[in-house]
Amino acid sequence: MSVDTVGLSSTAGDDTLLKKDFGTIGLLFTAVGSIIGSGWLFGALKASQIAGPAAIFSWVIGTVMFVLIGLTYAEVGVMFPRSGGLARYPHYAFGSFTSFTMGWITWLATVSVAPVEVQAVTQYATNYLPWLQVQANGTPVLTNAGLGVAVVLMAVFTVINFLGVRWFARINNVLVWWKLAVIALVVIVFFVVSFNSAHFTGFGGFAPFGLQGVFEAIPTASIAFAFFGFRQGIELAGETSNPGRNIPLTVVGSVVLCGIIYIALQFVFIGAVPSQSIAAGGWASLGNHIIPGTSATASGSFGPLAATATVLGIGWLAVLLYVDAIISPGDTGLIYTGVSARLSYGMGRNRNAPAVLAKVNNNGVPWLSLLLAFVIGCLFFLPFPGWQQLVEFVTNTTVLSFGMGPLVLIAMRKQLPDTPRSFRLKGAWVIAFLALWSSNLIVYWTGWDTNWKMFAAILIGFALLGAQQTFAKRTTPALDLRHGWWLLVWFAGLAVISYLGPYPAVSKGAGNLGVTAFGVGVVLCAALTAIVMALAYSCRLPGEVVRRRMAAAD
Repeated sequence: MSVDTVGLSSTAGDDTLLKKDFGTIGLLFTAVGSIIGSGWLFGALKASQIAGPAAIFSWVIGTVMFVLIGLTYAEVGVMFPRSGGLARYPHYAFGSFTSFTMGWITWLATVSVAPVEVQAVTQYATNYLPWLQVQANGTPVLTNAGLGVAVVLMAVFTVINFLGVRWFARINNVLVWWKLAVIALVVIVFFVVSFNSAHFTGFGGFAPFGLQGVFEAIPTASIAFAFFGFRQGIELAGETSNPGRNIPLTVVGSVVLCGIIYIALQFVFIGAVPSQSIAAGGWASLGNHIIPGTSATASGSFGPLAATATVLGIGWLAVLLYVDAIISPGDTGLIYTGVSARLSYGMGRNRNAPAVLAKVNNNGVPWLSLLLAFVIGCLFFLPFPGWQQLVEFVTNTTVLSFGMGPLVLIAMRKQLPDTPRSFRLKGAWVIAFLALWSSNLIVYWTGWDTNWKMFAAILIGFALLGAQQTFAKRTTPALDLRHGWWLLVWFAGLAVISYLGPYPAVSKGAGNLGVTAFGVGVVLCAALTAIVMALAYSCRLPGEVVRRRMAAAD
């Protein structure tokens, strides 16, 4: 073990204790399985409520944004296939303060996804097990009995992950084939049985809520949330046999494949939803009128696709969707439980979190990190007892963490110019700018009502970092604050732009001022993106320090 010139005990070596059991299909299907979770079960309805038929463009824009973000990770992921990469790459490029901060944000976002998927399972299941959830202020939330079921499901995810990557990959591959088949069937049946092209021009026109609705739907209708799974190609990179081929294919291929599927689903949902359901209250209140005039009205909120199939007289498809509402989010929850453990594993390897989190069992699984993910994941049910409440928090924290990929990419182009790159991204600076701008815009569109909670969580992380520095100073690396202070500029800039902006509407009492128009916020996010890129590039660690840190434990 060596100590470099800025005082960091380097532990960045290859993940030799982890099993290399993910092949091409296994890694790709892990990402696809993670993407196709609860988002597709609710996204088509919620996007229609916010953007009307123009929600199709919301999905197209979301797909392009996440392809750009994914491309920035593909090059670095191939260069350094490390499990828990989203927490570890900032450590290599900018030092401990940056890696802890982004690792904390990423871990919070990731560990809360499994609870989101469990809530999706119970929300759809409420249609036939009404004791699982109830309506509270118009939002489905867990009952006490539902909370017990949710904890049991979390425990099942944890046990399967304890068995190791090989068993995990086998189970996941089967589940992904099922999910792809069900979505394809829904698209075909909805189109054949009931498709009315007049829905795209009637009831207020194609874009009844304007451009603002199109962009607002990306974070708030779970469109952004629906694409987060591409990260599995990075988080599990240390456990794949051929990273040069498998990582770019997984990161980009999963987004493109699922984007096509989501756009097709949104298209047929708009055309297939009953005309009387739209006419009853317009697009904005569609969820309350999918089955108008019956006792099943609320099922539009608890299970919109199944409710649509029911009112169209396709009972067998509704049953299939209720079954899939267990399998799809269940599989994604299973994946994210393991990924959460890899992130805290990566932070333990960085030494800016307790080193015990990097311990692995005989199956090559970081078992203490897995137990931590289970406990903290269950705690998320208390302040966020409903799916929609937790999705919005997950969205902005995850997208903020994704903004680190473009910054690491441009830093390593300068720090390690001669390191072999079996995948080299063309137009790296342009794509990096567009990717970081996309991340900032999605956070901005999420709105102040959710963003202030994220910034509060970041402050809690800083308090934990201070405790780690105080009570474990001998084993904790130096902060490298002079290489990471620019993060504070980034976060402060986003906070100010969000506070001044129109999301959500000021009339909702979210506390934002609403003094800047939609277009002004977009321009401000572009300016902030340029400033952050320039600061991060100038503050990067010296190349020789990066090389020593990455080679010390190889």
